[in-house]
Amino acid sequence: MSEDHSLSEVSSGSFRRTKPVEQRLQFDSVVLERYLATRIEGLRGPLQIEQFAGGQSNPTYLLTASGSSRFVLRRKPPGKLLRSAHAVEREFAITHALHSTGFRVARPRLLCEDESIIGTSFFVSDYVEGRVFWDQSLPDLPKEMRTSIWHEMCQIIATLHKTDYRAVGLETFGKSGNYCERQIDRWSKQYRASETEGIAAMDNLIEWLPRNLPRQASESIVHGDFRLDNLIFHPTEPKVLAVLDWELSTLGDPLADFAYHCLSWHVPPAHFRGIAGLDLAALGLPTEQEHVARYCRLTEREGIDPSHWHFYIAYNLFRIAAILQGIMKRVVEGTAASAQAFDAGRRAKPLAEIGWKYVEGIRRGWL
Repeated sequence: MSEDHSLSEVSSGSFRRTKPVEQRLQFDSVVLERYLATRIEGLRGPLQIEQFAGGQSNPTYLLTASGSSRFVLRRKPPGKLLRSAHAVEREFAITHALHSTGFRVARPRLLCEDESIIGTSFFVSDYVEGRVFWDQSLPDLPKEMRTSIWHEMCQIIATLHKTDYRAVGLETFGKSGNYCERQIDRWSKQYRASETEGIAAMDNLIEWLPRNLPRQASESIVHGDFRLDNLIFHPTEPKVLAVLDWELSTLGDPLADFAYHCLSWHVPPAHFRGIAGLDLAALGLPTEQEHVARYCRLTEREGIDPSHWHFYIAYNLFRIAAILQGIMKRVVEGTAASAQAFDAGRRAKPLAEIGWKYVEGIRRGWL
């Protein structure tokens, strides 16, 4: 997830909801209109501006222009920010590169780093009409559709990991090698900068993880937050139209990225909308083993070392807990971007505790 993300609860299969722009996130629409009118064809004022519900990290807006043309504006939030967080510039760069390959992202239109326009850097992309699913068990859909949607997710992340990043000019998009080591260091520092209470499991993970790194066998573009509610699906078909929220994307270990996606099988619904403990067969959802096997076939891998896999799961639970703690810090400081931020932030501790239980299982030979 990005230092955030869309963590509000919405009914499964809803079209993306909007609301009036929160007062602290408002800006001068006339200045924006003038700026965009000469830079994006079809975007002419007066603009109707709404804010998308959810999203703790980078506030996102729906722009409806004269003639009903619609675009999406995504910006850095106002206020003091953690270093390297809220990187809309990187989101624009990766979506621009991937769009050229036909990978399913919204068409990026422009990046503006002139903070005099709306107060922070932002980028604009096309609006993609479709469904966003929030409950990973997909309760409102037929069983066959659930199966197809999970297969589609596997296909999309496999396609991303097989994309030749050098061929699309992204060889400098991230540092090469040692992805997990760098990520653990980054999120440990950001967690420490965001602490609002002591969490023993996080202290333990920060100490254990860097000492037990598996060897990184390959490198690819990684999304960093690939999960169901960061995908826009076709209005009626189990087809992904666009992958959203590329704030945490970089070059890194594809298995770490895929394991984050697979946290669904390790987290109960009550903690973070996971599917752990559900009757997967009755729902038409794949088991983790089936999903991993499908991914390996699609990416032409022989398999994944089980000991490495359990490390990646523990690492990702640590990482998401650090991100959620960042949300809680913004709650305390009064800069969180949605009313659901507190509920998201309070989940940091239980997810860290699940992560440490996995480490204990590795250490004691249970896994």
